[in-house]
Amino acid sequence: MNDFFRRMRRAKPLLILPLLLLSGCKWALMDPQGPVGEAEKSLIFTAVILMLIVVVPVIVLTLVFAWHFRASNKKAIYRPDFHHSVPIEIIVWVIPCLIILGLSILTWKTTHELDPYKKLASTKTPVQVEVVALDWKWLFIYPQLHIATVNEMAMPVGTPVDFKITSATVMNAFFIPRLGTQIYAMGGMQTELHLMADHPGTYQGLSANFSGDGFSGMRFNAIAADQAGFDAWVKKVRASGQTLDAQSYDQLAKPSENVPPAYYGSVNGDIFYGVISSFMGKAMSMKTPSETTTHSSSMSGM
Repeated sequence: MNDFFRRMRRAKPLLILPLLLLSGCKWALMDPQGPVGEAEKSLIFTAVILMLIVVVPVIVLTLVFAWHFRASNKKAIYRPDFHHSVPIEIIVWVIPCLIILGLSILTWKTTHELDPYKKLASTKTPVQVEVVALDWKWLFIYPQLHIATVNEMAMPVGTPVDFKITSATVMNAFFIPRLGTQIYAMGGMQTELHLMADHPGTYQGLSANFSGDGFSGMRFNAIAADQAGFDAWVKKVRASGQTLDAQSYDQLAKPSENVPPAYYGSVNGDIFYGVISSFMGKAMSMKTPSETTTHSSSMSGM
């Protein structure tokens, strides 16, 4: 046992090295910049602390027992016939059960509080943003402002943002780690997400679901600015002179990698719901003639 501790002391620099390598990492989830991210951070810490109530004593007692009952300790009592202790049974069963109960209540409560479809309470009118996942880029459409952008979006600080999210291709996952909550973008379906930034800054967004060759470059900037800064950003987008319509969308939808931000000063047509509707036609074309006939007959019978 003494040799073991001597080897551990010699290995200490090797144990510290990984911590030094990780010191430059940015722990986005642990540095939230919005109310949703703050609530999720609190949930993570609370759950970890509750679980450590079991984990830490087990690790400590394992080391204590190994040290106490080492071969060189003549004071350790050898009890080969020991097989049961009521106090120990109560401790090792009741405490974990209470922790599991606490985690269950916490999970149920926060699942409803952090529902991504639940709107954020605010006196300010939310900014509407329609999000389309493409190969391999993000399209953001602002229906209230009639503008659109690629791989860049902006929001006013302290104002809720109501996202409607879909995919024009395979499934992706929309995620701005420092604002909180990942949610899937799926073809032919619409998901919702409600976020808000409390502090100005540029926060990186990404796809958290592998979607092909260009997945690693499928990132975007989420800019949080005061109202004046947001208005200036909108003015810059409108000054681009480009229009997002069916023809320009078809060009944009072609697969491309590491796409720089692009701006569309005007939007013609309902591009977002056009993307969702396009999958309805594909779903019908995938049915066999007999399935289509059966479906039509059952509908006419109703």
